[in-house]
Amino acid sequence: MNNLVDVLYIAAFALFIYGLSGLTGPKTAVRGNWIAATGMGIAVIATLVSVWNQWHSVGGSVPIINWVLIVVGLALGVVLGVPPALRTKMTAMPQLVAMFNGVGGGTVALIAWVEFLESDGFTQVHDTPNVHIIIGSLFAAVIGSVSFWGSLVAFAKLQEILNKKVEKAFVKNAKLFQLANIVLAIVCIAVAVYIGVSSSNSEPTSALWIVLLLVAAGIMGLFVVFPIGGADMPVVISLLNALTGLSAAAAGLALNNTAMIVAGMIVGASGTILTNLMAKAMNRSIPAIIFGAFGGDGGGAAAGPGGDQGTVKATSASDAAIQMAYANQVIVVPGYGLAVAQAQHAVKDMAAILEEKGVPVKYAIHPVAGRMPGHMNVLLAEADVEYDAMKEMDDINDEFARTDVTLVIGANDVTNPAARNDPSSPIHGMPILNVDQSKSTIVLKRGMSSGYAGIENPLFFQPTTSMLFGDAKKSVDAVIEELKAL
Repeated sequence: MNNLVDVLYIAAFALFIYGLSGLTGPKTAVRGNWIAATGMGIAVIATLVSVWNQWHSVGGSVPIINWVLIVVGLALGVVLGVPPALRTKMTAMPQLVAMFNGVGGGTVALIAWVEFLESDGFTQVHDTPNVHIIIGSLFAAVIGSVSFWGSLVAFAKLQEILNKKVEKAFVKNAKLFQLANIVLAIVCIAVAVYIGVSSSNSEPTSALWIVLLLVAAGIMGLFVVFPIGGADMPVVISLLNALTGLSAAAAGLALNNTAMIVAGMIVGASGTILTNLMAKAMNRSIPAIIFGAFGGDGGGAAAGPGGDQGTVKATSASDAAIQMAYANQVIVVPGYGLAVAQAQHAVKDMAAILEEKGVPVKYAIHPVAGRMPGHMNVLLAEADVEYDAMKEMDDINDEFARTDVTLVIGANDVTNPAARNDPSSPIHGMPILNVDQSKSTIVLKRGMSSGYAGIENPLFFQPTTSMLFGDAKKSVDAVIEELKAL
């Protein structure tokens, strides 16, 4: 029976890795998801077989109540997981990712809590104190709790549940949260060391200690994410995902569950690499993101037409269509506004018309555009945009100066030239798309409000920039009708 479990786990790991490799491109992403999901299904079966084997190895009958709880847990997971995944709109996908990630971290924290209670404070772990089980459980408790509560705050920020004034106050008082986190980190370390030493000496500790550890770590998770601004939220989601993976691996070490160890390490490693890449794309270190906190100051309005920056020039769908129809090349820069308006299909139709007229269309993708890693790639892939037409920032930045028209749809912060030209700007040094170098730029926006980072964009006031105000999908549909008439 043990050999069967080992074979199932190996098959599950192979499918995890193979499925993950499929997520490198939109063409293979769906298949990769299904392959990885199949691997997870096999891992669940292997775990059930392992549990059955453990019960019978001690000569006892299988407790009915345990199987009932297992079945209820599996059913609850399906009921709570499948409907949101099917019904959630693309605009709310970052929130869904944050919530699912938080659930994983919370589950790991609960596993550590139960392990503490079941083993009488880790003193009866497999009959004798076991250092790697104690350390793994305590690490899982702290990191899982931080990930759960931090993910809830990320969800609330993305869903805009938090009051803007409250969120602004959090960002302004970032230093206080940092000091509180130092204190909480010391408390977590001290409590974990006390529990670990007591357990190693076979001295039972009160359940209040593990509760104190979980509560302190949970508050730290809240305080870490509270002051982080909206512009950094994609990096935060990726970091929390990595932490959840590491906590799952630690819990797997404590439970001697190979599936949790391997799956957790895969998630932790990939999340860490992605977090590092995104931080580099913003020209910021991960500590600077966690402890710096720029942006998210309420998303206040920009100076507006005629403000300090200059005069805003409005345009019409007809003028925009004429400019693009006779351009040597059009570059589309998608942002969160494209997702909100669900305009990706309309943009694909517009690009098809332009290409029929002999105008090549490319898509410039900034690494942190949108509100989660790869948000724009997934959005455009949903509209069947060719993967080869999606260009990463480093590959397309040199083309803007040779491009007649750049169409910016809801992308604010990643096109802000202040990052390059204004040393006093909070985003100075962050690599951006060189939209301002295009011969002509058309920006689709509902109004003159600032982006998610709450920073005004000088691009809107440049002489070569014109604004097409209104809902992005309706604006693109209007451009399509004008293009058909040409």
